[in-house]
Amino acid sequence: MGLFDQILSAIDNPNQQASPNQLGNILGAVEQLSGSHGVDAGTTQLAMSVLGGYVRSALQDVRSQSGDAQAQEVVNQFSGTNPNPQAVQSLFGGGQLTQIVEDIAQRTGLNNATVQAMIPVLVPIVLNLLQSGGNAQNPAQGANPVLNAFLDGNGDGNVDISDAMSMASRFLNKG
Repeated sequence: MGLFDQILSAIDNPNQQASPNQLGNILGAVEQLSGSHGVDAGTTQLAMSVLGGYVRSALQDVRSQSGDAQAQEVVNQFSGTNPNPQAVQSLFGGGQLTQIVEDIAQRTGLNNATVQAMIPVLVPIVLNLLQSGGNAQNPAQGANPVLNAFLDGNGDGNVDISDAMSMASRFLNKG
């Protein structure tokens, strides 16, 4: 089951955190970020998708070193729709961040400064999307099928965050 299918399933499950409002807030934050940097939404979604691959690797490392609960804790602690440099620092070291900025810039055509400015907003947004599968009553407890689907992806190097965002937009009739 794809990432967006897991998100839709979470919306339909009252025991999980996902809601149409949460998706709307995520999409709104992406639109606002795009507008504030003069970037079209498709390019921002591509940047999110590339960044998602790095977030996946970082969260897989957390999970392999400290377990599922710690990966979920990182998601819970740093998800949101506002800039959060601590979210970036919690996942990536300085040298790795330079590589991430360069990779996103190369793949999107954006300049490094724009990418650097967008990352502290994009990381919490990606984590917010992943948090949607968390337990609604006790976010630190229980399996998160959205996070698990993301972390256990097919390993093809493509992270379907961009697809999930496009489908979310259509789902909310915003696209």
